[in-house]
Amino acid sequence: MKARDVMVTNVITVDADTGVQDAARVLLASHISAVPVIGDRGELVGIVSEGDLMRRAETETERRRSWWLDLLAATDTLAAEFTKAHGRKVSDVMTRDVVTVGPDTPLGEIAELLEKHLIKRVPIVENGKVVGMVSRANILQAFASLPSRIDSTTSLDDLKVRERVVARLQGQKWAEPWPLNVIVHEGTVELWGMVDSDAVRRAIGVAVEETEGVRAVRNNLVVRPILTYDH
Repeated sequence: MKARDVMVTNVITVDADTGVQDAARVLLASHISAVPVIGDRGELVGIVSEGDLMRRAETETERRRSWWLDLLAATDTLAAEFTKAHGRKVSDVMTRDVVTVGPDTPLGEIAELLEKHLIKRVPIVENGKVVGMVSRANILQAFASLPSRIDSTTSLDDLKVRERVVARLQGQKWAEPWPLNVIVHEGTVELWGMVDSDAVRRAIGVAVEETEGVRAVRNNLVVRPILTYDH
């Protein structure tokens, strides 16, 4: 299987001028651990993760060392840590050297990258633009969706069915905001992700069922909890 077989295509993004607190709210509301940062021309310029927002002055979690370790630390390291703790915009705290792969990258290579770089998800980039995301959960979803005995390759028919399902959902406004994942094997569609309500969950199931080529639907979508923020 390849990235295009399991990637989430309706990717949630932020821009470099987004406030760090707003970025944290996006992560929490969307139940994701990282979000791509997009430039003025739609290009990938970075990624901001939970780890980038953990060491903040406001929450008194900024990194602290003993005085002698501070003396040994490189100036650039100390400066970068200060910016992470006090920066106001995503551009101040985001990771700029982003690990990316293409849509045809095998899942085995993606799994190795996730382990090597100690990250939870990787953007799928084509022609400089983010076209999807693959996370550890997506790889597990692909594994959980397979029957007991499987072919080593995804059939062309399954790829076509997945493309039809994704296109069908992208045409519905009530389905667009949520990072849904679609996995197809032998005409059976597995749906994974979070949605806003039971009504949306049912509507997505109906839309997939009536898509050409779909033999069966396993709707694993869950309704996200309602989050409130104190002001």
